[in-house]
Amino acid sequence: MNRKLVILAFLFLTSLLVSNIIASKLIYFWGIVLPAAVFIFPITFVVTDTITEVWGEEQAKEIIWLGFIMNILMIVFLQVAQLLPPAPHWEHQQAFETVLGTVPRIVAASLAAYIISQLHDVWAFNFLKTLTKGHHLWLRNNLSTMASQLLDSVIFISLAFGGTVPFSVLLTMIFSQYLVKFIFALLDTPFCYLAVSWARNDTKVYEG
Repeated sequence: MNRKLVILAFLFLTSLLVSNIIASKLIYFWGIVLPAAVFIFPITFVVTDTITEVWGEEQAKEIIWLGFIMNILMIVFLQVAQLLPPAPHWEHQQAFETVLGTVPRIVAASLAAYIISQLHDVWAFNFLKTLTKGHHLWLRNNLSTMASQLLDSVIFISLAFGGTVPFSVLLTMIFSQYLVKFIFALLDTPFCYLAVSWARNDTKVYEG
């Protein structure tokens, strides 16, 4: 496998797994309560767009499915660690369970949102690449990521919290999360250009 593709694959998997671990921490940003992962997870879309642009749709899908499997393995490993009997002098079992414990519904919602939004991102990026005949990378990156991030927000919040909070609250949660993701989608375009240029080993930024 190409060395640069390996680096991007590791960046994707690291961002994905770290996002799922730190998502349990809620932060207050711009007057909105958000999971801490909102700042890390967008990296995965930049990476898949770069891989799709340089190596093609099938390669990006392969890494997305690998991420899905790694997610499940991480959940299993964390559950095993949680169930192992703590040492008598170790007093942090409850904190460990609070931070790293999993709620089945939340896990299912996260996995569903991940696989659907990521596969949609790759499909949309490739579809737009065909329409634009390989030009306008900024347009393909923004449109595919914005649509996919919306899918991610709607699917996760609906599956994780639907029926437990009023519908108006559910809509507010979706809108709040998506607003931040939308802004990050706009901000990540220069990084996508740099990543594509680096992956193609050009001496100047790729002009798409």
